[in-house]
Amino acid sequence: MKAFVILGTLLASGLSFSHLSSIPTMTETSTPATGTVYDFTVNDITGKPVKLSQYKGKKLLIVNTASECGYTPQYKELEELYKKHGSKVTVLGFPANNFGGQEPGTNEQISTFCEKNYGVTFPLFSKVSVKGEDTAPLYKFLADKSRNGAVGEAPSWNFCKYLVDEQGHVVAFYPSKVKPMSEELVAAILK
Repeated sequence: MKAFVILGTLLASGLSFSHLSSIPTMTETSTPATGTVYDFTVNDITGKPVKLSQYKGKKLLIVNTASECGYTPQYKELEELYKKHGSKVTVLGFPANNFGGQEPGTNEQISTFCEKNYGVTFPLFSKVSVKGEDTAPLYKFLADKSRNGAVGEAPSWNFCKYLVDEQGHVVAFYPSKVKPMSEELVAAILK
């Protein structure tokens, strides 16, 4: 209602519609990214705190993982990506039980499963929530474009991926169906 009153007042004062384009919009005055992933400390799979700032200078691929999902075989490609392009990118796995109850295990069970079945050596972190009211602070940041400056998507299923540049800025989101060794993702990592 206030917008109509303001518009009516502007029109009554002789302002034509052609002048309205010069009025700043919310997007023109919005604030840029407020922070980076380096501002976060998370717990590794054993519960030890890890400052993400220790990864400065490398790209990060942050992935919400699950052990009982149709996409679980992506662990193999995530490990391949980590081994083949580890000088450029570090894969960070965050087990989550948000979708279909497909990560019911404890941190110890998850770690054993990943090592035994996929030879995972990339960093794994304690199980977190990536969606909903109990979303982990890192994942709130990753999905909030007003905070990260680039991406406004929360994971829609297991194995969604966020690409972070060497300065800790979120640069892209990839849904579950994008495989870790896909041309699209590898090209973004190597550029």
